[in-house]
Amino acid sequence: MNWKKFIPSSEWISDYNKTNLKGDISAGLTVGVMLIPQGMAYAMIAGLPPIYGLYASTLPLIIYAFLGTSRQLAVGPVAMVSILTAAGVGALTQEGTELYIVMSITLAFLVGLIQFLLGVFRMGFLVNFLSHPVISGFTSAAALIIGLSQLKHLLGIDIPRSHYIYEILINAFEKINEINWLIFAVGISGIILIKVVKRINKAIPGPLVAVIVSTVAVWSLGLSEKGVKIVGNVPAGLPDFVLPSFNLTSIQLLIPSSLAIALVSFMESIAVAKAIQSKHKDYKVIANQELIALGLANIGGSFIQSYPTTGGFSRTAVNDQSGAKTGFAAVTSAILIILTLLFLTPLFYYLPKAILASVIMVAVFELIDLKEAKHLWAANKTDFWMLIATFFTTLTLGIEKGIGAGVFLSLAIVIYRTTRPHVAFLGKIPDTSHYRNVARFPNLKEIEDLKILRFDAQLYFANTTFFKETLEKVLEENEQLKAVILDFGSVNQLDSSALYAVEEVLEEYRLAGREIYFSEVRGPVRDALFRSQSIEKIGKQYFFRSTQEAVDAFVNSAANKFATNHFKYTMQSNVKPVR
Repeated sequence: MNWKKFIPSSEWISDYNKTNLKGDISAGLTVGVMLIPQGMAYAMIAGLPPIYGLYASTLPLIIYAFLGTSRQLAVGPVAMVSILTAAGVGALTQEGTELYIVMSITLAFLVGLIQFLLGVFRMGFLVNFLSHPVISGFTSAAALIIGLSQLKHLLGIDIPRSHYIYEILINAFEKINEINWLIFAVGISGIILIKVVKRINKAIPGPLVAVIVSTVAVWSLGLSEKGVKIVGNVPAGLPDFVLPSFNLTSIQLLIPSSLAIALVSFMESIAVAKAIQSKHKDYKVIANQELIALGLANIGGSFIQSYPTTGGFSRTAVNDQSGAKTGFAAVTSAILIILTLLFLTPLFYYLPKAILASVIMVAVFELIDLKEAKHLWAANKTDFWMLIATFFTTLTLGIEKGIGAGVFLSLAIVIYRTTRPHVAFLGKIPDTSHYRNVARFPNLKEIEDLKILRFDAQLYFANTTFFKETLEKVLEENEQLKAVILDFGSVNQLDSSALYAVEEVLEEYRLAGREIYFSEVRGPVRDALFRSQSIEKIGKQYFFRSTQEAVDAFVNSAANKFATNHFKYTMQSNVKPVR
């Protein structure tokens, strides 16, 4: 048995050395220090007490370190998954209740189970149904919603939790006279401090600096007695081992959210893992193994009161920049969090909630991708409008409906593009035997009484109507037309509906006294034609290896004589299917 396939860490463990250890410890400590304030802040996004962000930063990191294929990916709580957790669980029960916590933990188990099964059955390709423009639009809208949801902590006013941006803004505006200006000053100071520290040196963990400075300020100046809300008692010690809730009703209610989080979190994780791996040539990121590793990390985490986790962009970048060489960096980060849980939680007593809100706002507002929208406007208008549609759907209908709309849009565009694929009319490049699209190269010359079409897609039931309509239109608009050459170089598959469509078009053309020639026909398409015996109905003499040969045959057929030596492409009826 190849253990390296199932436990990728065995590869780096066997070659571990002092150089790796130095880089891993340095990176692990740096990321661990980042993770303390981020984990607590992201737990607040998820609607959970801050301590659950630290719980989620322990066992999941260790499990992924040994089972994941990326050596730099930093797993743990992230903004996007926290947003989706709040949206999914918040729609089912009241935030702050024991049931809310139990359902969040159960959600982690279900997310992990879905990811694990997708990995085992090698179904990682499903994530491709979430296109990049859709994810960008959804992420930007969700970031805006969750960032504004922290206004209650930043302004010190009671704003009901909502996943609809208009409700948040209306409630905030109605209570604008109740703003606690001291809390607001603390929160704004936190945002400024984080931004300034980041500009001075990205390696310095700005959120941690803000946490330390604000905690000391609140304690020394007695600001909590003046109305500044603080975190208060943070439970010390490691999380208890508990079983997720296996209540059938709860599981059924959580399935939609579990599926959304499983796919979106995997997309976020695999994207950053591959981006970092491109800088390192000593390992390869394997998508299905990543699903298994992330799945088991979430399953394992659910038993120690963790909510869903995945690989994060910012911490992974810092992990790589700080010198991480293997998964031991993640283990180091987890050990630091464990030590924090055991000995340092009393230090967070005076941590102001406004600072955690500032940490969240800085993190999530960086997810708003204006550059992507600008790029798509110039590069692809269809993708731009997909981004805009997903963005406004998420803002107006909520986070869960937004991701659902995004998936629907992605599938709709895929279906539309495959049902109406690109068709090119070809002309000959002078003094060559090559043919190109006359719409792109207007100086190309088309042959009189002949049209050459290239159909740039597989031919199957969804686009056969378009295929037939295109050829019928050619027949109707060209009275002098004598023949059409179908360049099938881009067609790699024909299903039964497509075979019927080809035969119907052929019959229509022959009734009109025209012929259809086929060139560049690929092996799988030839196999389909032979198996269906369509090749006999069309006639082997109408198939050619190249478009030029088909053109030559058309020119030489002026007297309706087909000499055997004109047809160099002999097709065998006993061709076996291409594997």
